[in-house]
Amino acid sequence: MDADELRSRYAAGERNFQGADLRDADLTGADLRDVNLRYADLTGANLHDTDLSEANLRDTNLMGANLSSADLIIASLSDADLRDANLQDANLIGAKLGVANLRYANLSGANLSGAELSCADLSHSILTGAYLSGANLIKANLRGANLGGANLSISNMIGINLIEGTLRGANLAGANLIEANLMRASLSGASLCRANLAYAKLNEAYLDNADLSDANLAGADFTDANLDNAKLAGTIFSLLETAQPSRVG
Repeated sequence: MDADELRSRYAAGERNFQGADLRDADLTGADLRDVNLRYADLTGANLHDTDLSEANLRDTNLMGANLSSADLIIASLSDADLRDANLQDANLIGAKLGVANLRYANLSGANLSGAELSCADLSHSILTGAYLSGANLIKANLRGANLGGANLSISNMIGINLIEGTLRGANLAGANLIEANLMRASLSGASLCRANLAYAKLNEAYLDNADLSDANLAGADFTDANLDNAKLAGTIFSLLETAQPSRVG
């Protein structure tokens, strides 16, 4: 099936294209709302500015696809392969991305408010300036990801892997980071006020100039962390089981 055939059949009212072969198809700006493309192969496809709101893209191969500025509101992308995909400025409000493979994907400027990303693989992805407020990131893998300037306020990040992640200037206010792994992560200038970091691993993390006011740091490990000039007013350390931070500004 080529792009023209898909557009024509969709315009005629057809919605089920499960398992379709659309490798390298050019579907720029297409209206594909509520389409079923589960198990389809869209490797390298151009879906720039395409409307895929409420689409079924579960188990779909979108490796290397261009989804920049695409509308994916409430779309189902669970178990989808989005490695190396371009999702810059995409609208993913409420999208379901649980267990999706987003390794090395570009999600800079994307809106992921309220998105479901539990157990997703976002390692080495780019999320600079992305909006993830209220997103579910339980046990997601963001090792080495770049979240500089991202908004992760009130997101659920229990057990998340952010080893060596970049979160410079990110907004994590009120985020749930219980048992999160932030070893060697860069959180310079980040806002973590009212965040729950109980039992989090912050070994060798950079927290200089970070705002940790009113955060829960009980049981957290700050071995060799840098907290120069960090704001610690109202923080909870009472259950701290490891050494106190080696450098507190």
